[in-house]
Amino acid sequence: MSIWWSLHLRREAASVPLARRLLIGAMETAGVDPETSYELAVALSEACANAVEHGGDASTGYRVTALIDGDTCRIEVIDSGPGFAERPRRPRHQARTPYPMTPASPHEEHGRGLFLIESLTDHVRVRNGPGRRGAVVSFDKILKWREGGPPAAALLRAS
Repeated sequence: MSIWWSLHLRREAASVPLARRLLIGAMETAGVDPETSYELAVALSEACANAVEHGGDASTGYRVTALIDGDTCRIEVIDSGPGFAERPRRPRHQARTPYPMTPASPHEEHGRGLFLIESLTDHVRVRNGPGRRGAVVSFDKILKWREGGPPAAALLRAS
């Protein structure tokens, strides 16, 4: 068994806590450990805030999709903005950084969202949408289960 949902949201600040509450509710219903739920909720909030701020003109929205399947949760946030700037190609011998951008200083107001997502989840993918239109941020997290969780937890783990 799996739980899957998708939302199309307006690019408004009020959409961020809505997406976060829906995710927390699904996690609670599934029997996910509260700390794991919190980490995913913060990562989702950062991805949604980026979509609201950078995701295109005011008439466009963004999409959030979440899938809980077995012991993994995958979340994807897609906007219709300009996407990510093309990064210069690096020589083959140069190591790849663990996240697509250098995080901002801890004292800066903006610029830490992708770094936080990377820190709170197990695997992050950042790319541009088809035709280089829009940004796609997706991330996975291995779930930890609440002790004595609801029967849904056992069904999800069995899949």
